[in-house]
Amino acid sequence: MADRRPVPAAAPATGLRVAIVTERAGWHGAQLRRAFRARGIETRCVSLERCAIDLARGVHGIVMPGFERRLPDGVFVRGVPGGSLEQVVLRLDFLHALRELGVAVYNDARAIEKSVDKAMTSLLLARAGVPTPPTWVTESPARARGIVLRETSAGRAVVVKPLFGSQGKGLLRLQAGMDIPDAAAVQGVWYLQRYVEPAAGEGRWCDWRVLVVGAAVAAAMVRHGRTWINNVAQGARCEAAAPDATLHALAVAAARAVGMDYAGVDIMLGPGGGYQVIEVNSIPAWRGLQSVTESNIAEGLVNDFVSRRLTARLAAVG
Repeated sequence: MADRRPVPAAAPATGLRVAIVTERAGWHGAQLRRAFRARGIETRCVSLERCAIDLARGVHGIVMPGFERRLPDGVFVRGVPGGSLEQVVLRLDFLHALRELGVAVYNDARAIEKSVDKAMTSLLLARAGVPTPPTWVTESPARARGIVLRETSAGRAVVVKPLFGSQGKGLLRLQAGMDIPDAAAVQGVWYLQRYVEPAAGEGRWCDWRVLVVGAAVAAAMVRHGRTWINNVAQGARCEAAAPDATLHALAVAAARAVGMDYAGVDIMLGPGGGYQVIEVNSIPAWRGLQSVTESNIAEGLVNDFVSRRLTARLAAVG
């Protein structure tokens, strides 16, 4: 259900200021600002597109709208806009620089870089022993075709995903007789993952979205897709779910493997009864999850950020 609780009165000001990094404040930004306000913390939404490096006039070389005289005490990352390679690198540079300057960044640039790159996410999950589907990443079309032919000949489908992408956009499921997309369609890199057939009794198409905050599961839901793509942005229906101990531990391990403060972990139950982590998202949306969760998700995120990162960072610097 949507959060319709009365807006709490502002707590006494703490003097702390937090930048919410986002392109558009929208619903998520409003939820976060209300939660920070309840803690007495001032916020301002800032787009990384409007930040700049100015060694002559910036604060420690960084220019952030609304923080011209003093950098924020903390940064809550809700969005990193796409763009050219140079633009994306620069935007992440700001987050790296803020962390090096003692600003608490949640999630920080290192975690975001590892999670937006699906190849790195897959490697880190496998290295940590987190079950994830067999995955192949290559620049060779011949190798990509060979993998698809081998898999489909064995009766298995293969999912082609953009190396960088979210919300279920650009996914393609290849079955016997289908060719790989051309190089231009995948930016010259084929990320191939064995398709996980839904377990019997779990519905035609569904998966779990588990929100990990800190080192615990804050909320979870089952997403029932209209198609084999289960993202809410693609029309999936949300249903509240209570993860069992195995699912809970797996989601926490996946977030830890990629080094995240908070994460949206996508998990499927395969036909053999084993859980498989499909993706780990470092900037997860939670509007769909909030619609089936009683607890206030933004409040939980802010409380974790303040207690584990912001307060600890300020104590460390005196």
